Amino acid sequence: MDSGGWSRRRFVGALAGGAAAAALPSCDDAPAPATSPTTAPEASASPSREARRPSGPRPLYLGTYTSVEGGGKGIGLATYDAATGRITGTGTVTGVGNPSYLAIHPDRRTLYAVDEREDGAVTAVRLADRKVLGSRSTGGAGPCHLSVHPGGRWLLSANYGSGSVAVHPIDASGALGERTDLVRHSGPPPGPGQEGPHAHQFVTSPDGGHVLAVDLGTDTVYTYRLDEKAGTLTEVAQAQTRPGAGPRHLTFHPGGRYAYLANEVDNTVAVCSYDPPSGRVTVGEAQSTGTGSGTSYPAQILVTSNGRYAYLANRGHNSLTRYAVEGDGARLRLLDTVPVGGDFPRQIAFSPEGTLLFAANQKSSTVTVFHVDEADGELRRAGESFPSPVAVCALPL
Repeated sequence: MDSGGWSRRRFVGALAGGAAAAALPSCDDAPAPATSPTTAPEASASPSREARRPSGPRPLYLGTYTSVEGGGKGIGLATYDAATGRITGTGTVTGVGNPSYLAIHPDRRTLYAVDEREDGAVTAVRLADRKVLGSRSTGGAGPCHLSVHPGGRWLLSANYGSGSVAVHPIDASGALGERTDLVRHSGPPPGPGQEGPHAHQFVTSPDGGHVLAVDLGTDTVYTYRLDEKAGTLTEVAQAQTRPGAGPRHLTFHPGGRYAYLANEVDNTVAVCSYDPPSGRVTVGEAQSTGTGSGTSYPAQILVTSNGRYAYLANRGHNSLTRYAVEGDGARLRLLDTVPVGGDFPRQIAFSPEGTLLFAANQKSSTVTVFHVDEADGELRRAGESFPSPVAVCALPL
């Protein structure tokens, strides 16, 4: 483990919450999600989007840190109104330590959480009865991101503290098996100001042919081929950012040929091209976040399902940057920045229909919600912020 890097992550707010709100009551009366996946929204006019918007409360899961003062007691349970964006707290799943990032299985029956601790782990929770199905070691320190491979058989996780990525099998019940692979990023050498690798994200490409790891410490996006029978990884390509960029989070355009990279350290974003046959990523020129000089620790970037707009969370600036996406995904054009209404927006997420955007604000211990205008991409606050202890992840279903 690279203790210096782990300390730096704490410094920029990974384990530091501001004045935290009171913990949610420990109960389990949130409605269970549907057992079939939600149909992905189409690029269509607003009336059809409104027609697809469900009625009644929808599940919302909240990640936190349990090891800090004012932190949560586990995974927060809540519901939200898909029309108004209003959030209502309903309970907590206890027994999960530092669940700072969450992901859902494609069948929506199982929730997965990282246990962001020195001795890192990943945990599975059955949603029907909120039963914790057990945890498995990630083989590294400070896991900060995880995702489920589209086939539903493998869980991918990134260990920030030790700069490695791990693969775990998922059985028919949704529970996790023992790790099948662990790869530490041993090259290239760390970037300026870094003492080692710091894997920050591990995701599958839209075509399903490759899995990609973003490493802040080595300024590199690694492409792997996943053996879907054995659960092992083979590296096939590397893409370097400019030195010292500190890449953190990659999001693909719906077309699958371009992706957008948020660079935490040098306060930029970059458009990347992606070649599906080879898995090769090419990183484009650094672009402004619209937040002025210095760094605002860009955290996460999202793209609307119609591919027309992108949004970037800026933790230091406490804002969301809005971009117009042009050239079928090849270009980003800066439009404006919008106050997030909280302190240190660590993570952002769309509702399944794309009509709402949720921002988890770590230092203010709040979740803010915005209506997303499909026509022009404008964001409009949806009522008051929801108090959630050291909010670092919001997962709406």
